[in-house]
Amino acid sequence: MILRDEEIIATVARLQRRIGERFPDAGLFHLCGTLLELARRASERSQWINRPIWLLRISGYALGVALSALLLGIVFYFGQSFHLKDEDLQASNFLSMIEAASNEAVLLGAGTFFLFSLETRIKRRRALAAIHELRSIAHIIDMHQLTKDPERTQKQWQSTATSPAIQLTPLLLNRYLDYCSEMLSLTGKIAALYVQQFDDSVSLAAVSEIEQLTTGLNGKIWQKIMILDVGRDS
Repeated sequence: MILRDEEIIATVARLQRRIGERFPDAGLFHLCGTLLELARRASERSQWINRPIWLLRISGYALGVALSALLLGIVFYFGQSFHLKDEDLQASNFLSMIEAASNEAVLLGAGTFFLFSLETRIKRRRALAAIHELRSIAHIIDMHQLTKDPERTQKQWQSTATSPAIQLTPLLLNRYLDYCSEMLSLTGKIAALYVQQFDDSVSLAAVSEIEQLTTGLNGKIWQKIMILDVGRDS
């Protein structure tokens, strides 16, 4: 079971059309277009992240082979040194060989580790930058629903001079809030694309933060929807 990026893109596109049918001039319609663009970018970026960077991998494997060859050379040379009759020469050769080989082994080992970890760090940096964009759009979605309070649709509501203007019926307000909720849910799904096949703890933690953020914001929206439904039923 995997998330399919093309299905997520199609769902966001369909949501934008639904928003446009009811609120063609609303900022939420254009914001959903931005979310659609981020979903398309996520498809391309996640595919790039899932592909190996062969230059780094081949270089790392080459250093790993060189390190293995060095260790085998040490073992071979150590065995050859015991055939020397001169014990002082034997010890001198062995110590000098060990010193030189240990320095080379440390350098090769560090180089191998650096190359293998560099691929993860490059992919992580790209994933975190994309996840930051999704974090920002989640907050922008929340800003769009911030002043959409169910109480404003009640007959007894009295606005002040600085009250935000709202001309939505209870049905339209319900739809507007529901669209915001869907956009937040899809934001979390787009974020999950980046770590679906990229097992990096830092990136996984960032996606988990996005999911917690969108879940928390969704909770506030559904509280408003429930209040709106109770008001319509009473």
